Amino acid sequence: MAKKITTSTLQKMKDNGEKISTITAYDASFAKLFDQAGIHAILVGDSLGMVLQGHDSTLPVKIDDMVYHTTSVARGVENTLVLSDMPFMSYSTKEQTFENAAKLMQAGATMVKIEGGSWLCDTISGLTERGIPVCGHLGLTPQSVNVFGGFKVQGRESDKAKAMIEEAKQLEAAGIKLLVLECIPADLAKAITDTLTIPVIGIGAGKDTDGQILVMYDALGISFNYMPKFSRNFIIDTGDIKQAIELYISEVNAGNFPGPEHIFN
Repeated sequence: MAKKITTSTLQKMKDNGEKISTITAYDASFAKLFDQAGIHAILVGDSLGMVLQGHDSTLPVKIDDMVYHTTSVARGVENTLVLSDMPFMSYSTKEQTFENAAKLMQAGATMVKIEGGSWLCDTISGLTERGIPVCGHLGLTPQSVNVFGGFKVQGRESDKAKAMIEEAKQLEAAGIKLLVLECIPADLAKAITDTLTIPVIGIGAGKDTDGQILVMYDALGISFNYMPKFSRNFIIDTGDIKQAIELYISEVNAGNFPGPEHIFN
């Protein structure tokens, strides 16, 4: 019988050089299927604003949406770690963050994810002190899409790359247990992964991170507008959803995914 995956499990996987496979899910049925396929962690992502609700960004998602979908996913899993996004402007003050993070944990999350750099350090420390594990998110942070001027690769300039490494170190010192890197050059992602002692999960960040995450609809070839460069349709090779996720896990473990065609240089 498989054991419940915890933050300690993910840390041991990094320490042992084992790859971590993560995917998004938004309901109990898919969560149960992914759990049975052996996925290590499920992210209840605010990506639901785009793939479920049909918006052109994640900004319209509310905390009540995240609580609802986190509750649904948590009911579907037995062993997989459940990670839940804190949506846009749900963590603008520490008091607001604590209240909203508590809602997600009470809904069944094991960890909450917040987007942003060193300005979040005090908030992260406060959450950790209150027993709430935190996942950080650097690189292309979708909630800041209007600041970036679109969905663009981040960290290509040397000064911005150095700044991102420093921010990653500061987030780790503040207490994050996991870090997601999105849409950054592969060599920068490797540098951050090698620098930090906590697990680093990549999406469009090369294959040298400690693990990978994909939006489930991309991995299953159901793209709302387009297939991102960093994704791969796994169901086209299997014709079966569970087998597609099992293939995704095995390809991550073997170092075959992401391939050169999925990487930003």
